Amino acid sequence: MSGAVGASARTVAEAKFTLTPEQAFVCGIVCNALVCLAVWLSLGARSAAGKVLVIVLPIAALVALGFEYSVANMFRLPVGIGAGADGGFAELVANLVPVTLGNIVGGVATAYHLAYAPDRD
Repeated sequence: MSGAVGASARTVAEAKFTLTPEQAFVCGIVCNALVCLAVWLSLGARSAAGKVLVIVLPIAALVALGFEYSVANMFRLPVGIGAGADGGFAELVANLVPVTLGNIVGGVATAYHLAYAPDRD
């Protein structure tokens, strides 16, 4: 892959490969907390347009802030490797394991909090 798309894919993959496991884990937690927040907000909307509107902010925040989502990384990292990024299968696994664990922790913690948090009234 060449050109601007290839350069962008390489840059993104190399940036993700430089994260420490702790950084990847924490970014995974926050990312899935925002995903769960988007789902929870959409459950409160009554129309399809309302559902779309309420998910925009949390999803835009996780993309703009560069948080780690394991499903997205399963696509972006191999594409970056194919485009010539400095890294290979070992770096892919080294990113996906802590990110996936962070996504699980973030999802479970957020879902538990939203389901069982006491009312604040």
